[in-house]
Amino acid sequence: MISKTSTFLAGAALALALTSSAFAARTDLTLAIQLEPPHLDPTAGAAGAIDDIVYQNIFQGLTRIGPDGAVLPSLAESWSVSDDGLTYTFKLHDGVTFHDGTSLDAGDVVFSLDRARADDSTNAQKALFSAIASAEAVDDLTVKVTLSRPQGSFLYNMGWGDAVIVAPESADTNKEKPVGTGPFKFVDWAQGSSATLEKNTDYWGEPVALDKVTYRFISDPAAATAALLAGDIQAFPSFPAPEAVAQFEGDPRFSVVIGSTEGETILSTNNGKEPFSDLKVRQAIAHALDRQAIIDGAMFGFGTPIGTHFAPHNPAYVELVETYPYDPEKSKALLAEAGYPDGFKATLKLPPPAYARRGGEIVAAQLREVGIDLEIIPVEWAQWLDQVFKQKDYDLTIISHTEPNDIGIYARDDYYFDYHSDAFKQVMAELDATADEDKRYELLRQAQEIIAKDAVNGYLFELPKLGIWDAKLEGLWHNLPVQSNDLSKVHWTD
Repeated sequence: MISKTSTFLAGAALALALTSSAFAARTDLTLAIQLEPPHLDPTAGAAGAIDDIVYQNIFQGLTRIGPDGAVLPSLAESWSVSDDGLTYTFKLHDGVTFHDGTSLDAGDVVFSLDRARADDSTNAQKALFSAIASAEAVDDLTVKVTLSRPQGSFLYNMGWGDAVIVAPESADTNKEKPVGTGPFKFVDWAQGSSATLEKNTDYWGEPVALDKVTYRFISDPAAATAALLAGDIQAFPSFPAPEAVAQFEGDPRFSVVIGSTEGETILSTNNGKEPFSDLKVRQAIAHALDRQAIIDGAMFGFGTPIGTHFAPHNPAYVELVETYPYDPEKSKALLAEAGYPDGFKATLKLPPPAYARRGGEIVAAQLREVGIDLEIIPVEWAQWLDQVFKQKDYDLTIISHTEPNDIGIYARDDYYFDYHSDAFKQVMAELDATADEDKRYELLRQAQEIIAKDAVNGYLFELPKLGIWDAKLEGLWHNLPVQSNDLSKVHWTD
């Protein structure tokens, strides 16, 4: 006969085992990002918030950029390059399907590349595809891409979020209902609040550990801090409140990881508009900027001063901060030489991130000291994209350019800086045709020096990656070599 005591003990043991198992197998995650994306199609928008959600989670490319910045295989399991560097032959993984059940084949790759480089393309990084002369399907799983010129960065370019592969059946509706090949599927977007993904049970690659992921949009620093402390979110991979970092460093419930990004934070300048079309005026602005004061005031000391549009952790980086050292008197003299002895008035449009809003107040105060009176105009993210980025309707703005290795944007005639330099374009053309690493580094250094001397923008600091998340959560990226919250390796520990 089984005693009541034995039965109770067995039941308790079973309950304990089930409870422990459930805890160990936690598969949900709520994390936050600062900005809500305007839509969810990375091939049709410039907002980094799009890639924050979809890159490598929903959408994938032929290649991908790994957490250390290396080019890795993705939908292409392998590739070969012709001796002249003009032909790339990609072998696709077999058995890959899109989230709507359609199969991935070479035709989808051809469609995606042709769509991205078409005359009517809305791809924000259309220049990534400018060297492609043709793309053709050799068979269902083989794609041949022929370039019009050698391009040393081609495989890297194919790893950008803007180069992900989409299907013709769903391409037109990806903004609202993204359909990709990744390990997570889109579930819902509660605009103004959150976006939800779920595990793709039919994923062609290694299964992910998380069953459900919710992205919450929290731009206010105080709200971000409160949400983490209350447990409403378990992670903020790019935490917007540097003033609160110390509070979390002393709390064993959290991991605090200070990493690097590709985010060059700049005082973007409309070079095509007077008086900013005058080099002396731009030089005056450069001399009026006290970078360390901006870092201390806006970022509470987190950030690395920069003198050009390039990440300090990159081996090709040149230290150019002293090209225009902080010198208010020199700034005033340059303004007088330019015909503005009493200064002038201008506008400063600031998007929502704290680095911009806080930094803008400090920049305005510093420029006011030399006679430049700025009217601060706060704008929402959608307004910034429309007015500043698309229409060039601005004088000055503050923004972090988080795209990887994006110095080439200064060679684009239609870019919102409205900067034009034949010398810079020549260097970038040589870089584009060069595969040798040492030569590429030399050309990149030349490019940095040209835009630094031209004071195209006010170069402020490299945005740090302030990551704060639950101490039991593992697999989030420590650094940010590309815009992404890649969740493919994220999991909970006991």
